[in-house]
Amino acid sequence: MSIKQNLEQIKRTIPDVVTLVAVSKTKPVEAVLEAYQSGQRIFGENKVQELLIKYEALPKDIEWHLIGHLQTNKVKYVVPFVSLIHSIDSLKLLEVVNDCAKKCNRVVKVLLQLHIAKEETKFGLNANEATEIVKQYLDKKFTNVRIVGLMGMATFSDDEKLVRSEFSELKKIFQDIRSEYLSLQNSFCILSMGMSDDYLWAIDEGSTMVRVGTSIFGSRKYNNGFLHQ
Repeated sequence: MSIKQNLEQIKRTIPDVVTLVAVSKTKPVEAVLEAYQSGQRIFGENKVQELLIKYEALPKDIEWHLIGHLQTNKVKYVVPFVSLIHSIDSLKLLEVVNDCAKKCNRVVKVLLQLHIAKEETKFGLNANEATEIVKQYLDKKFTNVRIVGLMGMATFSDDEKLVRSEFSELKKIFQDIRSEYLSLQNSFCILSMGMSDDYLWAIDEGSTMVRVGTSIFGSRKYNNGFLHQ
């Protein structure tokens, strides 16, 4: 099927209250433009250099999400235009985003990335670390970043019980942080979880934003294997 047909099929499965991020990483500008012309406006990239190239080449009403790991020395390149950063995994990174956003006279929306998968990964906070960052965020009164939710990736597995339990865990952390610290901030409302292989389970478990790439643009080959998102 075409990108347009894939998008239409996926959107039929997603409730109106759930935001679809089309993950366009490694895909050419032409593929993104086809999705754009089919009505999609929110796209996710995981590498800063690729995001910059596509930002320059594509329509400026696209909402770009940075979904991959963000190094502090590259923050300054994306802060001027990015709509949402999904991958804040340290207080230091949050501080750098705030400082760069201040220079651009912007308030940048961000998500804290939590590590919920059973697989080993380099990036992602645990519940206690995320809570501490939220406390610092409130105490320091960051003026140019706004924490609007959490993001997490479940174990890459067809074990539905396992994957659902990880999504459920993230939903509980989200609810706990919101009720304890951010109940007065209506902007803390995004729970970004679910990708091509598990987004329907994620929605069932409370996701408000899904990141779908493979099911829209087709598989991506990385050296000897495939990465699904």
